[in-house]
Amino acid sequence: MASVSRFLTQKLRLKVNEAKSAVARPEERKFLGFSISNDGSEWRIAPKALDKFKMQIREMTRRTRGISLPQLIEDLTPYLIGWRGYFGFCQTPRVLTNLEAWIRRRLRLYLWRQWQNGHNRFNELRRRGVPKFNAAVAAGSPKGFWRMSGHPAVQQALPNRYFDSLGLPRLHVSVPA
Repeated sequence: MASVSRFLTQKLRLKVNEAKSAVARPEERKFLGFSISNDGSEWRIAPKALDKFKMQIREMTRRTRGISLPQLIEDLTPYLIGWRGYFGFCQTPRVLTNLEAWIRRRLRLYLWRQWQNGHNRFNELRRRGVPKFNAAVAAGSPKGFWRMSGHPAVQQALPNRYFDSLGLPRLHVSVPA
């Protein structure tokens, strides 16, 4: 690497970004947000790209937004469609389906926070068809927001089809063979 850097800087008078430049096997490096599997057969989403995606979603679904869920999904839609357009052809669909599940859980967390107290949470769960006992257990739980967003009563009240009806785009679209 040192001889290549010296050639580029002295002969060609180019700047070399040491943080981005390296001599390594393809599976050890990432390129434009992708990394290659060990056998070279699969394109994967690089871990740094996944972290950046999750940070952006966290920022868009933060507690202090103060907007309705349909408005939030409307704000998320262009970002998700663009991200799917760029990373959608990766050859690891499980990563995309896991991200979809993570986003839906993030949205359940957003609503759980908006419902604010046990009384409102109980009423919202009952209004959405959760049995009285399960709604009472969930609404009275002292567990944190993230843990409650995965609770069966919350998932029953806010199923995947609910988010589909609001227009939340999918990241992984299965293509018929």
